[in-house]
Amino acid sequence: MSDWHRVRAHLRQHRYELATEFPAGLADTPLLTRPSWVPRAPIPLSRLDIEFRPALDWDLPAASGHPEYPSYSAAMAALDAPTVFENRPTWRLTDADLAGPTPRLVFGDGWYFDSIDTGEAAAHEYAAARLDGTPTPLRDAVGDPTDLTRRPANMAISALTIRRGQEGDVFLLHWRDPAKVGHAGGLYQVVPVGVFQSSGPDDFDLWRFLLREYAEELLGEPEVEAPDYETWPFAVAMTAALSSGDIKADVLGLGVDPLTFATDLLVRVVIDAPVFDELFGAHVAVNEEGAVTTHPFTSDAISGRPMQAAGAALVRLALPDAPGR
Repeated sequence: MSDWHRVRAHLRQHRYELATEFPAGLADTPLLTRPSWVPRAPIPLSRLDIEFRPALDWDLPAASGHPEYPSYSAAMAALDAPTVFENRPTWRLTDADLAGPTPRLVFGDGWYFDSIDTGEAAAHEYAAARLDGTPTPLRDAVGDPTDLTRRPANMAISALTIRRGQEGDVFLLHWRDPAKVGHAGGLYQVVPVGVFQSSGPDDFDLWRFLLREYAEELLGEPEVEAPDYETWPFAVAMTAALSSGDIKADVLGLGVDPLTFATDLLVRVVIDAPVFDELFGAHVAVNEEGAVTTHPFTSDAISGRPMQAAGAALVRLALPDAPGR
């Protein structure tokens, strides 16, 4: 076994333990944040402004961890590629303010492998340092992972989906199969989650992006390319329920995983039981990224589970007895 495979195996097998070695952050999880990234009260997703500006380039040291490959994504593609592993265009997060009078996110152009070559490479570096005491030049060059001027940051939207019913609230958890995904394999996460990116014209929209993720991860539909949101029945039904108040989508914060630098917008989506049952009553148990399960919406549901930091923070922030809620 090569050194690269040995370290990669250690990272895959001990991802949760490595992530929890960092000091507690948002909601007593390892998730890193900034005061300007945590709103004083939940922000309706429709009130969050997003804008596009050209993104800057970064001069960070290459860290493939393998002498034969120029980048970590190249090494993964050749030696440990998950089921889905494509360098698709994304919108790169360059600025964020969720605590000011006009909550906003600013994006530029990016690529999916930016996060692999920076964040996953830094995680590999960290795992190697824990095993062998080797240096971490990439992690050192990035410095503060919440400083969006220091690294390329693909932003994922993590959506905590809650079914609200008279018999009690339940929510969905997603176990991410390490054989299928390039990030956070072996951990539990809320569902749906995806890196904010376009599938066609008029897609620079957080809600529309979430609609595509819901269709893929809960309904098992193939990836939706350039949908007509005005006529797509699922999108029409979801958007009508959002407008009527049967669905509520609120932003609770923004955070960065200290191990992988994964950057997540934390969104709570509460769906009234009749609408949930009509749209997701037959949601899939297994999808292209892992397995989906239903749990009572309590802190006990995530206690003892190897949760991705963003999901753990989001659940804790959304619980009825969370501070300030």
